[in-house]
Amino acid sequence: MVTEQQSKPQSKRTRDLIRFVIVLAVLIALNVLATKYFFRLDLTEDKRYSISPVTKQMLANLPEDVQVEVYLEGDFPAGFKRLQQSVRETLDEFRIYADGNIRYTFFDPNTITDEKARTEFMQKLAQKGIQPTNLKASEEGKQVERLVFPGAVIKYKGKETAVNFLKGNLAASPDERLNQSVEGVEYELATAVRKMAFQGNKTIGYITGQGELPQQEVTDLLGSLQEYYRVALGELDKIPSLEGLDLIIVAKPTQAFTEADKYKIDQFIMNGGKAVFFVDVMNASLDSLGTGGTFAMPYNLNLDDLLFRYGIRLNQTLIMDLNSGFIPMVTGFTGGRPQTEMVNWRYFPLLNKYSKHPITRNLDATYSKFIGTIDTVKAAGITKTPLVYTSRYSRIMQAPVPLTLAEARMEVKPEQYQAGELPVGYLLEGSFTSVFRNRNAPAGIAAGAVKEEGVPTKIAVFSDGDLVRNDVNARTGQAYELGFDRFNNIKFANKELAMNTIHYLLDSEGLINVRSKEIKLRPLDRVRVQEEKTYWQLLNLAGPIVLLVLFGITRYYLRKRRYEKL
Repeated sequence: MVTEQQSKPQSKRTRDLIRFVIVLAVLIALNVLATKYFFRLDLTEDKRYSISPVTKQMLANLPEDVQVEVYLEGDFPAGFKRLQQSVRETLDEFRIYADGNIRYTFFDPNTITDEKARTEFMQKLAQKGIQPTNLKASEEGKQVERLVFPGAVIKYKGKETAVNFLKGNLAASPDERLNQSVEGVEYELATAVRKMAFQGNKTIGYITGQGELPQQEVTDLLGSLQEYYRVALGELDKIPSLEGLDLIIVAKPTQAFTEADKYKIDQFIMNGGKAVFFVDVMNASLDSLGTGGTFAMPYNLNLDDLLFRYGIRLNQTLIMDLNSGFIPMVTGFTGGRPQTEMVNWRYFPLLNKYSKHPITRNLDATYSKFIGTIDTVKAAGITKTPLVYTSRYSRIMQAPVPLTLAEARMEVKPEQYQAGELPVGYLLEGSFTSVFRNRNAPAGIAAGAVKEEGVPTKIAVFSDGDLVRNDVNARTGQAYELGFDRFNNIKFANKELAMNTIHYLLDSEGLINVRSKEIKLRPLDRVRVQEEKTYWQLLNLAGPIVLLVLFGITRYYLRKRRYEKL
């Protein structure tokens, strides 16, 4: 006969076997389900590992393989390691949602042993737009330097484009800028993939005929836009309408719009067209100052009533700002030769205050020239979002404004610069009302009904035409990059501001909203880390061992007590 002591261990073995079989069956079932139903969980508070739905949709529709070669490789300090890891994790996510159509490699150009080959390779990267960064960081109290290439080249069907990961505002601390760069990784990669793999089906019209910036002075902007969209140029008075376009750009007109031309713009917007206006109200130019100076007077553009009806008023003013750019000025002569110095020119404000909007998030400073103020007026159903501001140390000059180079030498009186942060760019969204409401179509327009109430659309207005103007080398005729200040050898974010604005207006899918991604920076207390370094290292090394020993001792005594009772 089986005793009670013998039956208990046998029943326990049976229960353990049944449990094992059940757990094994559940694991097998879960694995089968996982092969049929894909899901991922992001348990972080700020969803830093989540890919936006619009990016997932784009990746799912990739027709062929996209190759990504990343040059952010090597032994980096902690901040750059985080950026490197973010790029790697994002590409891993891209590869999963693209069903393997994203392939990537990491490569460190510094590992090329042949010096000539390494130099040539780095020069090619620079020509593609990936500039090296001489990284300086402190590691364990020592200053170290690394030559870093924080970028990638994306290749698709024989075409390629460069991506720069190191973004953000230069005025921010290094840690904050790296965090801003991490926040923008998904957008930079997704935008580049879309540009390469999906041909743009939107058409942008660059309007001319009213003294706008000539093509040579918008070469960089139009060339950048052609990578995403179709771009057409045309004189407004020579085309019957703007039908067929998705967005128009009006950049620094200097002559009056006729009523017929204004009607074409108005009806284009009423029918859902998008528009970006870069408008100078005041006629002011550094080249026209001469030795005796001049007065800046308002242009007569005949756009006031149009923009007023849409909810915006461009004022006949110029803004002076203590946070401004520099211009070369002759300050004396040595040996009969003029001596030139860079002096602060307060009519060229540096715009580094932005709203929290996908267009302007994490932008660096923008360079403006002879910019004016903007007011909003009542317009039913229109949402008005300020995008860009001056610094708090601004001053408003009413027309006519005396302009003289002697202004740069004058002593600054801080009490005159108390106008505060002034908005100089607005986004307008909603259903606009036509400026031709209750009016007949102007002469020169084919007879037809005026569309008085528009469908929902978006427009943007900036009170500086030079925001999108690139300088031109007078000797070679070559255009500089938009936002590049040739006098100070500094690149500003003018192109990013213009491109982001246009992407937002035309982006029906919402990819631009990926720029809203925010990752909270949680920096460690470096002083405390240095002071308590040894303590935490010992705790992390010895702690698990101690816990394991305590667990083993506790389990031993519990088992011993249980079997002593049997």
